[in-house]
Amino acid sequence: MKPLITVVLGMLFVSSAALSQTEQISHDVKQDYNQHLGALWEHFHRNPELSLMEFKTAKRLAKELASAGFTVHEKIGGTGIVALMENGDGPLVMMRADMDGLPVVEQSGLPMASTVKTTDWDGNEVGVMHACGHDVHITSLVGTARYMSNNRDEWSGTLMLIAQPAEEKGPGASAMMADNIWQRFGQPDYAFAFHVSSGVEAGKITVDEGSPYAGADTVDIIVKGVGAHGAYPHKGKDPIVIGAQIVTNLQTIVSRELAPRDAGVITVGAFHAGTKHNIISDRAHLQLTVRSLNPRVREQLLTAIERVAIGTARTAGLPEDKLPEVTVSEFAFPPTFNDKKLAQRVKSVITTTMGSDALVPPVNLGMGAEDFGFFTTTPFIPSVYFTVGGTPKADFERAKQGGPQVPSHHSPLFKIAPKPAVTKGVEATVNILLDVLKKS
Repeated sequence: MKPLITVVLGMLFVSSAALSQTEQISHDVKQDYNQHLGALWEHFHRNPELSLMEFKTAKRLAKELASAGFTVHEKIGGTGIVALMENGDGPLVMMRADMDGLPVVEQSGLPMASTVKTTDWDGNEVGVMHACGHDVHITSLVGTARYMSNNRDEWSGTLMLIAQPAEEKGPGASAMMADNIWQRFGQPDYAFAFHVSSGVEAGKITVDEGSPYAGADTVDIIVKGVGAHGAYPHKGKDPIVIGAQIVTNLQTIVSRELAPRDAGVITVGAFHAGTKHNIISDRAHLQLTVRSLNPRVREQLLTAIERVAIGTARTAGLPEDKLPEVTVSEFAFPPTFNDKKLAQRVKSVITTTMGSDALVPPVNLGMGAEDFGFFTTTPFIPSVYFTVGGTPKADFERAKQGGPQVPSHHSPLFKIAPKPAVTKGVEATVNILLDVLKKS
């Protein structure tokens, strides 16, 4: 048996030694998942925390990043983390991962499903779940840190890893920027992030050369009516009827005012009015979300919303002192723009290192928003926000045959195949970083 063992071990040694750099990265990342990252993902999945409350998550992340050799700065913009590793001359490159969960009771059926309950920002007891895959993002950030630290001879420059709070609620990235992170730690020459997607096959990568995420504005319209008895509508001005007309008329802005190739969304998400069956109220409140992909369309939509609201009220006969109040929130998400030249470079890196079949066309046809743009818009930083698939191919095949549909993000049924999502997330990130941090 001894000669056989010697031969086998020798074959294993030769096989390992013959691996290319990209094969070695894939091998090492998978091994790290089996030994460390898999259990870490399970920990994060079992223990989600809401936006602005990521205290335990941030503490564990800080420990993981410090143990990987990074200089860790905590409590940035709340619970945010900036971790730095200086490794000779070269650019400063940032990789960001968001870490908050959602107020959703998990129904995924996974053995490590979250059972966490907490008190939300309004004092309500809610379940908490990683229903958008941020557990994949932060686990992959740790995996990236561990690989880059263990292979410092392969790159040169400074790597900045950011663990960001409150992406779901909104103020996370802007709070970190308000905490002067660029002034304190240096402004990156390049910035990257990725999002796992249940709509993409597990392990596949998508890179949009344009705007992968829309900008988002919050708009409130207060419709002022004249109250009356429900039996005598002619004695008042019904804000519910006027508000309903405004809702309908708003839909013509996108369909009849935007150029056909411009993208925009106006959604009235809430309509509050009245107190009783037979009372005509004197007030209605409409709450809107407005999505756009560039500043020109954004301005066009917001201007048209105010014009339509006021014009509809005038048509209904409301006097000038009763016209609607239209308020645009000062807090708005900028669109997430990928730098086209850098995006093309990233696509080339992915196909060269992970295979031509690793890259698939973007499938995000919606107008979801992201706060990553707060980091990269002002001041401008060349950046790429890419996507890593998280749903096994077999699940899509079953859905096509009439089986269970693949759950969307923010659903209580949401689930991601963690191993291919995390390992390919790390692998793609590492390959991109090694390219932009290439030794001279």
